[in-house]
Amino acid sequence: MSGTKKPPVFDGRAFARGLSTAPGVYRMIGSDDGVLYVGKASALKNRVGSYFNATPKSARITTMLNQVARMEVTVTRTESEALILENELIKSLKPRYNVLLRDDKSYPYVLLTNETWPRIAMHRGPRAIPGRYFGPYASVGAVRETLNLMHKLFKLRSCEDSVFRNRSRPCLQHQIGRCTAPCVGLVPAREYAENVRRACLFLDGRSDELTDQLGRGMEAASERLDFEEAARLRDLVTSIRSLQARQYVDGRAADLDVLAVAMQGAAACVLLLAFRDGRNLGTRAFFPRTNGSDNPAEVLAAFVSQYYGEQLPPKEIVLDRDIPDRELIEHALSAAGERRVQIRSSVRSERAGYVEMARRNAELALASERTSHAAQHARADGLRDLLGMAALPSRIECFDISHTMGEATVASCVVFDAEGPLRGQYRRYNITGIEPGDDYAAMHQAIGRRFKRAVDERAGGKEGVLPDALLIDGGAGQVAQARAVLEELGIEDVALVGVAKGPARRPGDEELLLPGADGQPGRCVRPGAESPALQLIQQVRDEAHRFAITGHRGRRQKTRSSSRLEDIPGIGPRRRANLLRHFGGLGGLKGAGVEEIARVDGVNDALAERIYATLHGLEVVGRAVEGREVEGRDVDGPASAAATPAPKSDSRSEQ
Repeated sequence: MSGTKKPPVFDGRAFARGLSTAPGVYRMIGSDDGVLYVGKASALKNRVGSYFNATPKSARITTMLNQVARMEVTVTRTESEALILENELIKSLKPRYNVLLRDDKSYPYVLLTNETWPRIAMHRGPRAIPGRYFGPYASVGAVRETLNLMHKLFKLRSCEDSVFRNRSRPCLQHQIGRCTAPCVGLVPAREYAENVRRACLFLDGRSDELTDQLGRGMEAASERLDFEEAARLRDLVTSIRSLQARQYVDGRAADLDVLAVAMQGAAACVLLLAFRDGRNLGTRAFFPRTNGSDNPAEVLAAFVSQYYGEQLPPKEIVLDRDIPDRELIEHALSAAGERRVQIRSSVRSERAGYVEMARRNAELALASERTSHAAQHARADGLRDLLGMAALPSRIECFDISHTMGEATVASCVVFDAEGPLRGQYRRYNITGIEPGDDYAAMHQAIGRRFKRAVDERAGGKEGVLPDALLIDGGAGQVAQARAVLEELGIEDVALVGVAKGPARRPGDEELLLPGADGQPGRCVRPGAESPALQLIQQVRDEAHRFAITGHRGRRQKTRSSSRLEDIPGIGPRRRANLLRHFGGLGGLKGAGVEEIARVDGVNDALAERIYATLHGLEVVGRAVEGREVEGRDVDGPASAAATPAPKSDSRSEQ
């Protein structure tokens, strides 16, 4: 009797017996080579063996173990390395049975840039700018309060680099004592770097260490009879001490995070209440993907490991319940932060009050989140019925075009699923090669670029994700362009909807253009403001509009704020600095005549002519030959007329 061979059952006990007791990370892998679970261990042999002993397991763990085809381990030198590696693998592999902390880039941070003269500012979004990020903070108000303290205490610059490079005299921030004016060289580089270091200590919650250092510096300055420096350090210490005094009067802990978890079924909310250097930074709610786990302690342990794998932990973390591997996580966080970190769950008095407050807020946040999810699903149900789809749309995309009189045209593509926006999958397209203001061509180009890529990916054996519903912000013309692209690429089964403003051009009065199948005439419907389907469409359309306008404004501002001097041959950093310093900026230079420009050190008549022509959109005919200039300008005719070259004998060296 013949039959198909079953894959061999994984012998977990035998595998565990061959492991060492060193710390490390283990990975459970299924028969399809997909990673099921990633975990850390202070002793691999003991931890892995615990999965395969006779102790009863939860239904989720039992289901997972039945799918394990093999296991892999990575031995690390320390438990801290195991924690870091586990976090990296969970983020990159997204295992099916791990609790996953969702990435959320919408919360603000304090950014201290990594430059010769670092800038301190608020930052949102992906952390792509080199530098140190402090936070996240619960609100913009908390960030602004922190920045206000930084400017008062340490006088770091806040201006953008484009402003910083072009300053010729100190700004108002210096005059009111909130900046040391590094832009014009009023502070030595060593002193500014020391202010940056002190600001980092303060933002890390190490103000006691900072005041001790300042006190020693004050004594040293007094011993060398530098009484001005000693007085400055004394005033700084006094400011920090008075700030601490005000905070301790409130009875708040100096450096503390309080965490509480609430669960309803498999839905979870972890609420973080943060104090840094005695300042209450407010609360922040997280909604991790539990992937079937219904154990609050397990969810909280996964959150602590993943969250503090990326954030500097405070000295004390208070939890509303004990968690597995608490001592391991505590030791790893202490090693990573290079200071002792305590994780506590049994607290009294004031801290118990904080725990209760965090727990209540976690329950309220989870209830609110579940209510909003229910409303979102009701809207998705309405859209399914409106479009006659067999199932809920799992992916909705919307395109919008934004420009100003044809300048800096940008197309946006936002993505929603049944639960809400997927911001990590948003895309912008810079539109080029079209007539300015041609929205039809812009839509055709954006749709073509997005869907051609999906088709190419599918041809190459990749996933090539396509939406279930495609919304176009526009009327029949834009919808026709989108449909033409889909037909050219042979894409079917995508519900195409045009979202046009109704006759009254009021929210709720929108007209939806639904093209017919197989070339049949489409239909126009007006669901009305009470329609859940239209409410979802409005939400997606408004988000696409916002995302397009933001991209367009950024592209337009970048074009307008970039110095056109950089594009002029013969203008290097020294001449550019001389010009901007002489005229006080690009605006002053644009208002100057050729003769005045030629008076600047290092600028001759020929170069002055070229600078003037470039800044005013005039045509210059010429060529540079080994540092010599041959050029001419049509001074009598209009700017668009062809210029007449000057005789070669008139050429002069720029030098």
